[in-house]
Formats: sequence, structure tokens, C-alpha cells
Amino acid sequence: MPLLKSFSDLVQRNQPQSGGNAAAAAPKIETRDLSFYYGAVQALFGVSLSIPAQRVTALIGPSGCGKSTFLRSLNRMNDLIEARRITGRVFIDGVDIYDPKIDVVALRKRVGMVFQKSNPFPKSIFDNVAYGPRIAGRSNKTELDAVVEESLKRAALWDEVKDRLKDSALNLSGGQQQRLCIARSLATNPDVLLMDEPASALDPSSTARIEDLIFDLKVNYTIVIVTHNMQQAARISDFTAFFYQGQLIEVGETSALFTRPRERKTEDYITGRFG
Repeated sequence: MPLLKSFSDLVQRNQPQSGGNAAAAAPKIETRDLSFYYGAVQALFGVSLSIPAQRVTALIGPSGCGKSTFLRSLNRMNDLIEARRITGRVFIDGVDIYDPKIDVVALRKRVGMVFQKSNPFPKSIFDNVAYGPRIAGRSNKTELDAVVEESLKRAALWDEVKDRLKDSALNLSGGQQQRLCIARSLATNPDVLLMDEPASALDPSSTARIEDLIFDLKVNYTIVIVTHNMQQAARISDFTAFFYQGQLIEVGETSALFTRPRERKTEDYITGRFG
């Protein structure tokens, strides 16, 4: 049998054959005993976590607790770090994304990433959104126009920029740039969006727009967000996972975790005793 390199091929190959119920019950993302090392320094300790589809899961915890390291392990962004080592398993739709057969480029199209600081390319608004589809080989102007428009609409930015698509993306406001980066991620048609403090550098008005956008996007996407803002996690997430010193301390429905935490460390962090 030929070697499978396409991530989507592997997903199709690993889908349950017994009907829809099993697939619906399975987590979108699952980590099993995931540990991560920066050289000799261990940053994650045996993290096992299930993340449901089409929900927002917030990762909270003090600085340096491993949240961002965990997040970047979900699309193998940590592969870019020298002297890194990872053990355990990470599954998306039942496929081990660290399987040697995985095409990492294809994986990152399926698992989009939005960073803390907006990072638009020094190109036009249109070219920023069209970048991913063009890299994937799509060159038809009509198709690209449609992808750009749809992606900007999903990112709640179309009405603000539709008359200046040829303008530099660097001329947009900070909040608009962040929504442009979200549109750029959506243009590759991902299943999952990873967000690392996407609103931490924004003013309250822009933060509110990003939060409203996240709430709308979860209808079609699985979203995992790192945030230091307890109120933000409470407002936008369905599930919350609390990390402390590289360990997953507690995970549960956000309403329950914030009002009835099971672990003392969770309660201390949420109530501001440390962090």
C-alpha cells in the first residue's frame, strides 16, 4: 500500500465505520500523556486532555505554566524549536499528528493559528487573505475573489474593507489586523483554530469584537484559546482547562470550573490568590 502523506487521507482512513454516533461522540482533539521538553527543561508533564468539536476550550494558568507550549503542540509549531523533545500522543479526528506519515503542511492548513500579536504580511488586504489558497495552487481570479470575500465576511471584516482591498494591510487598526489574521487562517478552510492570547494587545472595543467573532465561529470550527483574562474565559468558552507548572490540574465545563472548582489550586488561581 502506498505511503499516505495527506492529513485528510489519514483522517478519512481513520474515521469509524460503524455509523455517525461513534464519530459524534469522539473528541475532535485528544492528547494522551503528552510531555514536552526544551532541551533538559520539561515544560509539560503527561497532559491528557479531550477537546470537543465545535466548542471553545480555554486554556488558563499563570505565566510559564505550559499553556502556549501545549497549544503549539496541537499543530506541531513546536517542531521549529531546536533541541525540543516530545513524548505521548496527539490525535485530531483519531489521527496521530506526530505519525511520520503526516504531511505537516497539510496539517497546518487544517489547524489554523492566530498569534498574540497580529502579524499581517506587508501586502495588500486581498493578498494577505489569498496567500494560503495561492500557496495551495489556487490561481483562478474568480475563485480567489470568492474565497477572500467569504473569509473576510466570516472574520466580520468585509464591510469595513471591501472598498479598499488593494490597500496595505499595515494601514489597518490593531483590531482590524487581528481579524485579518483570522480571515487569513480561515481562507485555508481549517477545522480547528488555535488562538494564543488573540486580544491581549487590543483595546476593550476591539477585544469585544474579537470575542463576538469567536462566539460566532464556534458554530463551524473547534477553537482552542490561551488567555490570561479570567473574565474573557468565562465569557467565551464552553470548557476550561487550568494548567499549573506544566501540569493539567483540572478541566471541565467553564461554568462549573469557575463556580465549583474541584481542586484547591484552581480555586486559588481563579480567586486571585496567585498568578
